[in-house]
Amino acid sequence: MTNSSQDALNSQITQSAELSMAGMDIPWLLEQWVDKTPDKPFLIWEPFSGESESWSFRRLRDESRSLASGLASKGVKAGDFVLIHLDNSPEFVISWFACAQLGAVAVSTNTRSVARDLSYFADHVSAVCAITQPTFAELIKDSCPEIGFLVVTDNDVGVAAEVDASIRYMPFASLLDTPIDLPERATDPMANLAVQFTSGTTSRPKAVLWTHANALFGARVNAAHMRLVQDDITLTFLPLFHTNAQAYSMLGSLWGGGTMVLQPKFSASRFWPVSVKHHCTWSSMIPFAFKALAGQKMPEHNYRFWGTGAHIPMVKEIFGIESIGWWGMTETITHGIVTDLDHPGPAGNMGRAALEYGIQIRRSDGSMAKPGEKGHLFIHGVRGVSLFKEYYGDADATAKSFDENGWFDTGDIVRINECGALFFADRDKDMLKVGAENVAASEVEAVIMATELVSECAVVAQKHYMLDEVPVVFVIPNPNGQSLSEAELKEKLITYCSVNLADFKVVRDVHIVDSLPRSTLEKIAKNELRKQLPKIESGK
Repeated sequence: MTNSSQDALNSQITQSAELSMAGMDIPWLLEQWVDKTPDKPFLIWEPFSGESESWSFRRLRDESRSLASGLASKGVKAGDFVLIHLDNSPEFVISWFACAQLGAVAVSTNTRSVARDLSYFADHVSAVCAITQPTFAELIKDSCPEIGFLVVTDNDVGVAAEVDASIRYMPFASLLDTPIDLPERATDPMANLAVQFTSGTTSRPKAVLWTHANALFGARVNAAHMRLVQDDITLTFLPLFHTNAQAYSMLGSLWGGGTMVLQPKFSASRFWPVSVKHHCTWSSMIPFAFKALAGQKMPEHNYRFWGTGAHIPMVKEIFGIESIGWWGMTETITHGIVTDLDHPGPAGNMGRAALEYGIQIRRSDGSMAKPGEKGHLFIHGVRGVSLFKEYYGDADATAKSFDENGWFDTGDIVRINECGALFFADRDKDMLKVGAENVAASEVEAVIMATELVSECAVVAQKHYMLDEVPVVFVIPNPNGQSLSEAELKEKLITYCSVNLADFKVVRDVHIVDSLPRSTLEKIAKNELRKQLPKIESGK
């Protein structure tokens, strides 16, 4: 096929995908359930302290529109970026939908971020305001001085808390009491909706931009893959500022008209009582949760499946619950690869290519990998619908992520077996997986080099019994570093990381060396460094 023919075909596919979203956006989807089941609970809040509380579809619609009106009264307009720096809470959900109602862009940020991160986030999108909770109010004030105003809730995940008197802010409750008076806004599925910052191979995270069509596509496909219906109830404890909880749990439940039971975070002691209380039917899980729940006495429950990164037969053996394997990224909104509940395939597989996407497994020379081989995973979809719109503010990174025919380079290496099942093999890009968080080694390395204590460094993953991997660093000290004792150098490097990186990115250990192993291309042979690191089996 000639380039012009390929371009014409891609254009037709894009037009068709965009047409399929005509007349819809996120407020439209919420309104469908307000019309059908206005008083049915969509959100049930289960804090660790205090009473549970419920938001029906109608209550969420009304409160999100009130908050949107409050933001509009303070000058926030359609297209403006609003920083949402909140732990799992009803306020997060209301704020996210308020941005959608107003036409603003919800920028959900990791609450484990440090000042350096937040300054970058706010500056990169030119955030006009921020919504946060008391524990983060001073951090936002100090790190985001250019925002127009700060909105603060009256609690930290259900626990009443006060804000320092020196901080100028608007109470969340006061904006929530604003009479509904929203400016007219045409329904536009291709309008910008949300941003999540995701770790990449560069030193700073990239702003993954979703449209309303992206969110609608993710909602619909997630619901289809998991067969979600109005009777389904999900227990959600993974952070809403990430795609997994935001798209799989929240938006998937919204499309199906189900219910989301929300907890501040995972709690092994509360998992079963809350699950039984609300008759939960599914949950998105991570290996940490499986390990924490193993050995507990399991009550009678209503779970029909748990979703995780791969099909794990042991989950059924231990818990009597089916597991769905899936693979996705912030850039794909939903699962590009997924197993089937009735046909899960072999142990450890992520599934098969989802019908909504094109998948290619390429050898290094660009040819297609055969069964039994490993290859680079590429995925094809429609930008702004089934794939993210762009890396906001970084046209170069966006362009480099796609090939000439529109295939997105995921940076993952996978293996396909003789029956077509896909298995995760490795990361082509220099990434670590710390718990449920992606960490770019280059970002940590840039921070360590900024100490001016080392001439060279290499951050690699060390296997960990609960978190899968943790970052450690091998360093060659420069004269400044050599003037310190080994203990002093380690302490300074780890302390500097603690100040300038989110806690999950902080190196767990520092290995001081005279040289670093090299590959034939003079790149640091990180695989050789990883071989030197025993798995952390407990405690550390």
